[in-house]
Amino acid sequence: MEQSIYNETLFYVGTYASADQPGIYLCALNNDTGEMRVVNWMQGVDNPSYLALCPKADCLYAASETEEGELFVYRRDPATSELHLMDRKRTEGSSPCYVSVTRDGRWVLTSNYGSGSVNVFPVGDQGTLDEMSAMVQHVGSGESKERQEGPHAHSIQPDPSGQYAVVCDLGLDQMIVYRLDEEGRLVTHRELKQPPGSGPRHLVFHPSEKWAYAVNELNNTVSAYLYDLRRGEFSVIQHVSTLPEGHDGTGTAADIRVSACGRFLYASNRGDDSIVLYHIDQETGKLEAAQWTSTIGRTPRNFNLLPGGILLVANQDTDSIVGFRMDEEDGRLTHNGFKLEIPRPVCIVPVV
Repeated sequence: MEQSIYNETLFYVGTYASADQPGIYLCALNNDTGEMRVVNWMQGVDNPSYLALCPKADCLYAASETEEGELFVYRRDPATSELHLMDRKRTEGSSPCYVSVTRDGRWVLTSNYGSGSVNVFPVGDQGTLDEMSAMVQHVGSGESKERQEGPHAHSIQPDPSGQYAVVCDLGLDQMIVYRLDEEGRLVTHRELKQPPGSGPRHLVFHPSEKWAYAVNELNNTVSAYLYDLRRGEFSVIQHVSTLPEGHDGTGTAADIRVSACGRFLYASNRGDDSIVLYHIDQETGKLEAAQWTSTIGRTPRNFNLLPGGILLVANQDTDSIVGFRMDEEDGRLTHNGFKLEIPRPVCIVPVV
């Protein structure tokens, strides 16, 4: 089934599911109408919550978010996008909740939320993983006794140069910049303290590579940074709320994305169950909130931007993927009338 025949964009969905249930779904978005459908699914993994595609080979990596964390490697059929298990590796940490791949496809990076550690795996010729080249264990705690009793590495994101990897540690209120050396080792480069009790979660880089933006889960904010690509250095520009004025503050921020044009930034709010749109000042990188849109579901844990101006939201607690059109002039969202029922969706990864 080739997507060009049907003018469709394929995307994978990771979920919270037991190994005997469908866990990873292959879905299709009709680029003309916005309608979605399930193409196929596969089981065999406990909680395949976060997914990443390899740019070097036709492979999909899935983090199994369990006490004894694992990373599953699937060969993707380029004609049908069906998945075939090739490899699996222990992360040597608990509850891995994020996986990313460097732009050159050489390294796969994982963060283990439960144990507060991060890993690097070298990528082999066929996309399989060689033995782990680095593991770093974080130590410490944060302000919240309930959520920050210890380190909780929530994401690890390679920077555009591939020289550095940035970890958002929710438990420590820190963004830690590591230098990723030629041997695949992580060397502490810089540590950036976030406001106490903020709980940094995910990070995105602006297409210009001049700025970066982090969503902070616990205090519902987005932090904007000037980024020095050569030095791997962040400088704070501003902190802005993800919630509309007058909101009581309950809930937690979750995901963050920047549009390919670089003019719009989006973040999701669980509790308020909304997507906030910011306009990005093209001179300063500063953010100005422009719209809050209901996700038409509960707990928008993850969302993603697809080609053709479509934003898809994974509403974890109402078992749905909901579609929105993005206005190309001002970035505003409008529900396109379609949703897809998927049990406990956690992650959306387009095949582009």
